[in-house]
Parts: sequence; C-alpha cells; structure tokens
Amino acid sequence: MSVPPAQRQANGGPGAPERVPLLAVDNLEKRFPIVKGLFSRVSGQVHAVDGVSFHIHAGETLGLVGESGCGKSTVGRTLLKLLEPTAGTIRVAGVDITALDAKAMLPYRKRLQMIYQDPYASLNPRMSAGQIVGEPLIIHGMGRQTEQRERVASLFERVGLRPELMQAFPHEFSGGQRQRIGIARALALNPELIVGDEPVSALDVSIQAQIINLLMDLQDEYKLSYLLVAHDLAVIEHISHRIAVMYLGRIVEMTDKASLFAMPLHPYSEALLSAVPIPRASARRRQRVILKGDVPSPINPPPGCHFHTRCPYAHARCRSERPALREVSPRHWAACHLHDAGPALPLALPLARPRPGAA
Repeated sequence: MSVPPAQRQANGGPGAPERVPLLAVDNLEKRFPIVKGLFSRVSGQVHAVDGVSFHIHAGETLGLVGESGCGKSTVGRTLLKLLEPTAGTIRVAGVDITALDAKAMLPYRKRLQMIYQDPYASLNPRMSAGQIVGEPLIIHGMGRQTEQRERVASLFERVGLRPELMQAFPHEFSGGQRQRIGIARALALNPELIVGDEPVSALDVSIQAQIINLLMDLQDEYKLSYLLVAHDLAVIEHISHRIAVMYLGRIVEMTDKASLFAMPLHPYSEALLSAVPIPRASARRRQRVILKGDVPSPINPPPGCHFHTRCPYAHARCRSERPALREVSPRHWAACHLHDAGPALPLALPLARPRPGAA
C-alpha cells in the first residue's frame, strides 16, 4: 500500500514510530471553472491549486510563501473547506474531512479557524467588536450569555484591547486593533489550528511586529498550530518552523527555515531569497537572480515543471516531465530535476547547472 506524500513527510523514516499530524493534506487540488456565453458554458478552468501535499504537527508553524496569485490563500481556504476541494484529501488528526457536509463539519470548525488578510473587510460594520468576537460562541452554543460576555472580555484583554471597547464598532478602531479583534474571534472556540491569510500585510511595519509577537505568544500559551500564508520572507523566517514555497499552484520546496535560507534547492526559492533586502555590505557578496518573463497563466499552465519558462537552469526534461516533490536531503524536499541523482548541491555551484539542451 502506498503512503500518501504528507504522511511520508510526517514519519521520521523507516522503523520510526508513526506520528499522526494535526493536519495532513494530500494531493489537494482546486480548480475554478471559467463560464462564458448566454448558456454559461464552461470554456476552461483556473488551476489555482495543483496537487499540494503537506502536514502540520501540533504546536508547529508552517509558512507558505510565493508570488501573488500562486494559490497560497486558496490552499488555506480550501483546507478549511471554505472552498470545496476539487480533488485530494484533508485529514484532521487522522480523520478524513474532505467529503463532510456543513453539518458534519461543525465540530471541526471549532478546531480550525482563520485570521483574514484585510482587517477592514473581514469585520461586520453593523456589529460591535464584542458581538463579532462572541458570535462563534453563540453559533456553537458555548456557555450562557453571562459566560459568553466574560469570555469575550477575557479575549479582549489577552489580545491587548481594553474590555470597555467591546461596545465600539469596527470603524472606531485602527488597523492593528481591528486585526487584534480578528485574532480574538479566531481564539474564541479554543482552536487547535489557525490559518493566517497574510495577517499582517495590510498593517504598518511597526504594527506588524506587534501582531507577529502576539501570535507567537498565543502559540506558546495555547499550544496552537499555524499555517501562515505570506509573501514577506522576513515575517515567515521570524515566526515559522518550516517553510513551503509555492509557484503556480504547486509546492516546489519545503524544509525548515534554517535550511531554506542557508541553501535553497529550487531555482524559484533561490530567486525569492535573492530579492530579500539585506545590508549593503552583504549585498555586494550576493548574486542577485533576475527572473525573465512573466508568471504563466493558471488557466493554461505550462507542461512539465511549471517554472521551466523562467528557470535559468531549465533543460529538455523540465519541459515535458513534472518533477516530484521528493526528499533531496534529510527533511529537505524539493521538486526539481536538478537533484534527481546524486547529493543535494547549492544552485550557485557549477555542478548544479546542466548544459543547455541536456536531457
């Protein structure tokens, strides 16, 4: 019997005791139909998520990075079943929730919550801040009204807001305060996993640091797991334990943050890291990777490796055969034909550069 990719990554290796991850996603796909014409005929599909597999253990943070439009946010929404997956499986503590309907998903809604990107659009302007944070408690029938008010007041204090602000409305708060309300709402049901969909990208830099530190403190206190979607590598490096790099709907590299920043094994990861601002003295010693061309359309993605149209190392095999996400070095996974044979090598080394046209 074959072992799903996410489960293979979760296990420590041959003979190691099996660890069941809190969340395991195997070959997840999400396609959106393109409807045209008077009769709403489907003329194509947007391949937003194309065979993504990963796992998250209890108390762990997985950072998901990539360019805008690569499918990061869609992964988060699909694994929470805010969007129905097209294919693949989603397991919570070993239980397959992929096919569950809305009623059967209710118990899992308590365990899986989300912090949205835009603190201005994710809060109902007609509800007070206290009503917003307390709404999950009402929906799930947790406690009496007095207990719910006490719980909301406690959550306000925990995220750094005064309980007196419970009666205020969203327009009366700053951006950072609104995001704290969103975090309090996500915490209301005592979840085990929180998906953060770029939770600090809409905030000022000084406020970003406060929110990131708050998330880390909450993780330590409540033993939370995070899937943190972001495009800011500095934020991801600060908060994540492991990082998965996405390109055009696929995960192309996944490892712990130290390994990724020290030696990226995929050309796209190399290009992303080369664009991170660093002090001028260090920048003189670093080779900047400039990608040519534009990101292909997810409506008609290129065959083989999706990145081959922009990759400086691409050869004939890349244009026809999809590279598998495999363990190139211990706990370092990459989807690149450059590492199909032999030990993992830094991409900057001449040995890692194939001759043009080589198969």
